Order: sequence, then C-alpha cells, then structure tokens
Amino acid sequence: MKFVTSILNRRAFVALAAASMLAGVMHSAPASAADVTIPIIVKDTTSFYWQIVLAGARKAGKDLGVNVPELGAQAETDVNGQISILENAVAGNPAAVVIAPTEAKALGKPIDEAATNVKIIGIDSGADSKAFTSFLTTDNIQGGRVAADGLAAAIGEANGGKIEGDVALITALPGAGSLEQRAQGFKEQLAAKYPGLKLIADKYADGQATTGLNIATDLITANPNLKGIFASNLIMAQGVGQAIAENSLAGKVGLIGFDSDEKLVKFLNDGVISGLVVQDPYRMGYDGIKTALAASKGEKVEANVDTGANLVTKANMKDPKIDALLNPKLD
Repeated sequence: MKFVTSILNRRAFVALAAASMLAGVMHSAPASAADVTIPIIVKDTTSFYWQIVLAGARKAGKDLGVNVPELGAQAETDVNGQISILENAVAGNPAAVVIAPTEAKALGKPIDEAATNVKIIGIDSGADSKAFTSFLTTDNIQGGRVAADGLAAAIGEANGGKIEGDVALITALPGAGSLEQRAQGFKEQLAAKYPGLKLIADKYADGQATTGLNIATDLITANPNLKGIFASNLIMAQGVGQAIAENSLAGKVGLIGFDSDEKLVKFLNDGVISGLVVQDPYRMGYDGIKTALAASKGEKVEANVDTGANLVTKANMKDPKIDALLNPKLD
C-alpha cells in the first residue's frame, strides 16, 4: 500500500510540476501588445477638434505598442454612419473600443450590444447606456458654468461694470449629450449668479457654421439690447464669430465659444471672441486608449474621469499651459 501511495504521490508531483512549468511559459510569453487592436471612433474625422483627439490616441498607440484604427463619420450629423462603424469595429474582435457617441439616445442600444462582446470606453459625450467600462470627458455642466462666468465678465467689461442685458445660447445639434450638459450648466449659472442677464433665445442649429452665422445675424437684427452669446461648440463659434465680425460688433456683443482652432484663436486675438472654454481633447484620446488597454487586461479603471476645462481669454492665452491646449501636437 505504501508503495502504491508513493507512486501516486510521485505522479501527482510530476503533474503539478508540469502544470507549473506550463503556467510559467504562458506567463512569460503573453500576447504581444502589437497584436492588440483598440479602435477609436470619433464623431467627425474632418473636424480639427476630433483630429486632436485622434492625435492623442495615435500617440498612445505608439507609446503602448497598440494598433489604433482611427474611425469616424464625415459629419457629426451622421448618427447611423457611426452606429455602422461601431458594429463593424466590434465584429473585428478588438481588445476594446473607444467611442465618442454622436447622439445620446440613438447610440445607447448599439453601445449596450457592443459591450456584451468587448469593453467600451466612452470619451467626450455620453449615451443612454450604463455599459461603459470607463468614461473620460470634460465636466460639460461645469464647462457651461465657466462659459456663463466668462460671458458675464465680458459684458461687464464692455458696459462699465454693469452685468445686464439680453443674452442668447446657440447649440450645434439637439440630442448630443455634451452639448445638452453645457446648455444646462450655462442656464443654471445665469439663473444663480446673474439676475441682470436675460436669456432671450435658446436656439438649435444643424451642425453647420453657416447656420450658426444666420441664427446669430437674425438675433443681432431682432434684439438691439443683445449683449452676449454663448456658442457651445467649435462649429457654432465659427459661425457666430463671423456674424459678430460682419456686423462690426467686436467688443460690443460678448461671445464665448467652446473649443478652439486657428480661426477661433484669430477671432480671440482680434477681440471678436471674448473667451473660449477649451477642453483637453488630446488627453481624451491618449487616456482613452490607455484606459481601454488596461480594461482589456482586466485591470481596474476609474468609472469616470474629468479631463478638465479652461477659460481662455486674450489675457491668458500665452500662458504655457493654455498655449499647449491651443496648439496641440498633431503628428
């Protein structure tokens, strides 16, 4: 009996040793990071803002040795196009997917379905889904508050310290989570801090700068007491800025935009725009990929990450931190 037990013990030992060796081999030879694919899906690959996001994601891919397909529609209005891109990306069995949803309600179910197969990391804008493993974005409600404070300051400066008069809000598209939150924060801050400012118009456009130009021109014509406008994204700020410039109202009608590009920075320098609420899209792209890689490995990641927002004015635009946000590296 002792002899049989000894044989069994030796067999068990050999089996255990073999299993340990196999585990060691598997641990020492993980899949190469270069074999890992994490697509990033933005709202509009042609926009300067989204090009900055993609630049951040591209740099993360290089630093981490990860394949990062850069995907997205040609316009933020192409909601169905983004849904198809998401479905095709998931069908390719990536390690994870990073996405900036174009429209909260429409992307909710597609993201729920995608998350049954792969980790989904959200950036910039929310969706009607609780399936995000992590979500990295500006606190857009706070961004709206910052815009209200900036607009009030500009109006006060132009009117001998009096913060009063009519103001307007122009939103690029209905239903976009980030834009709705900016509008919410802006209106809440006006009501809470600036009783002398009356919101006389809350307009939606169609995502086109020319529409923002036309809406602003109509508002200027119809409201002689108009003291300020908040244009809540880059495209709207371009159109509204053009309206301010064409009507020679620089310094007379305050304008706060959101995000930046070369045109908006020139408007800021020229006094056409009073201030820009600037996010950190490069960080969204970079940290989006970094977070997605960690999540794909089963590592714990933060459920929500605030990537920050800053009010840029002509007075602070040369500060190193602000300059880095205005002039990100796109290579």
